[in-house]
Amino acid sequence: MSTPDARVEEAPRRRLETRTTPTEDPARLDRTDPARHVAEAAEAYRNWGRWGEDDRLGTLNFIGDAERARAAGLVRRGASFSLSQPFDMNGPQQGWRRRTNPVHTMLDTGTDAAAGTQGFPHGLGGADDVIAMPLQCSTQWDGLGHIFDHGVAWNGRPAGQVVTSDGDLVTGIEHAASALVGRGVLLDVGRYLRPEASEDGPAGELPEGYAITTADLEACIAAQGATSAVGRGDLVLVRTGRYARALRDGWNGYAGGPSAGLSFTTAGWLHRTEIAAIATDTWGFEVRPNEFDDAFQPLHQVVIPNMGLTIGEMWDLEALAADCAEDGVYEFLLVAPPLPITGAVGSPVNPIALK
Repeated sequence: MSTPDARVEEAPRRRLETRTTPTEDPARLDRTDPARHVAEAAEAYRNWGRWGEDDRLGTLNFIGDAERARAAGLVRRGASFSLSQPFDMNGPQQGWRRRTNPVHTMLDTGTDAAAGTQGFPHGLGGADDVIAMPLQCSTQWDGLGHIFDHGVAWNGRPAGQVVTSDGDLVTGIEHAASALVGRGVLLDVGRYLRPEASEDGPAGELPEGYAITTADLEACIAAQGATSAVGRGDLVLVRTGRYARALRDGWNGYAGGPSAGLSFTTAGWLHRTEIAAIATDTWGFEVRPNEFDDAFQPLHQVVIPNMGLTIGEMWDLEALAADCAEDGVYEFLLVAPPLPITGAVGSPVNPIALK
């Protein structure tokens, strides 16, 4: 098998003549040239080959047995928080790229049992059901096969050889089924930056289109204290307050519409902190509208196929955030395995935070 560096040369992608340090100042982004900024960040933060040419986990490799053992020690009270939105027809999806809300259908019901039509002996009755849904329709993980950069998938593999009509043949989400357990850290940026209500909105909720910067993340960590320090192998959760607004006011464009989110310029922070994964309470993880005149999810393009970072979206962080604010402890054991759906490029998840 060829090396990752050799494989990328086989793919049509923009090459930089000299390596440039990407800016971490959103004001210095050239809104008219997203391609240049994406290429610079991809070059600077690429992890191809870091865990071998056959790697399937990317930054999840930062979580080992020792990290999970230490994370288990964070459980002191036994308090448990589900971080999942409901999976039902009242979900956020509006049909973008054929994404729909879950369709739940009963196959057998109590009515059937009462009518005696199920064919079971000695009065036994039962209920069965089925669900049909896109894997990215509610609380979920983006797998490493979800996004490509100029036809190249994670670790420098040609996208067409990774994900086919048979699914993700290399980095299917099933490979992460036991990996996503570790130390969770909540960065409640919404509550930190908006401690009180203002004319721009309620307390704890960032305005639509607000780009969370590296400086914001680091200031939030400093304000929250030692339990929110972020480092290698951590599973970072960023709360913007966008889901709180949806709960109060209705979806109103939650899926794909304007939202606070991470600035494109946080790619360097995501890389150097060596976190294992990150999730937000928003539909798209990064700020929307994006920070360029003509772009679509450029931070995804850097961090998934180049950095190998697993991303979670549409998480419900409200109850956990309230508890963290009350006791001042922002770290916890996070158990968030994807469903081991063979060849899937994403998965629904019911993440559990234990404190």
